[in-house]
Amino acid sequence: MDKVVATAAGAVADVPEGASLAVGGFGLSGVPNVLIQALYAQGTGSLSVVSNNCGAMESGLAVLLAAGRIARVTGSYIGANKEFARQYLAGELEVEMIPQGTLAERLRAGGAGIPAFFTPAGVGTQVADGGLPWRYDGQGGVALASPPKEVREFDGTEYVLEHGIRTDFALVRAAKGDRHGNLVFNKSTRNFNPLAAMAGKVTIAEVEELVEPGEIDPDAVHLPGIFVQRVLALTPEQATDKRIEQRTVSS
Repeated sequence: MDKVVATAAGAVADVPEGASLAVGGFGLSGVPNVLIQALYAQGTGSLSVVSNNCGAMESGLAVLLAAGRIARVTGSYIGANKEFARQYLAGELEVEMIPQGTLAERLRAGGAGIPAFFTPAGVGTQVADGGLPWRYDGQGGVALASPPKEVREFDGTEYVLEHGIRTDFALVRAAKGDRHGNLVFNKSTRNFNPLAAMAGKVTIAEVEELVEPGEIDPDAVHLPGIFVQRVLALTPEQATDKRIEQRTVSS
């Protein structure tokens, strides 16, 4: 039951070339930077990543993206990541853009063993009708477009069929975790980390504070250890190394 691993390198050592990854984080909040850096150092590439965004400010997944290690991104937000936009428009990167709530539910559904579900989000748009550019040809044309999805009517309202997401691995970051893998997230870090953790067949969690089993009140657990296979305890320096994306100060 002790799921603690000694090093970040050891935690990601079996992530192979071409693996699919669900990665937690919301902006710069709750991003598993230590595990991502270990994956970068390992040299693994051709990755298919599922995440809200693909990193920013040369941190998070932006490290792997800039190194050309990511082949496909399933996400809901490009934001200010200029390298992401460049690779996408140049035809170097395949990108499946999904409404943010749909992405969250697809991850949760995959983790809960639900193969597919119907949602009204995207009905009447290219999300449902198909034709969204997944890959450009580098010359302004579309090399690969999204296919149409099944649309069905329930009680007079149309809904589009979306499939649950399962990935080979998941990388997440928690504020607190115990040796059994029970995790607690802090504020907005809870947005996508629990969902990414549920979707991974092998989930690796870096935790800012490692405690012994029983020290977390069961009612305070945000993600039960059944979804987590490995726990990496961060050093105090790693735990406090957090960046601010938009710094705002009073005059």
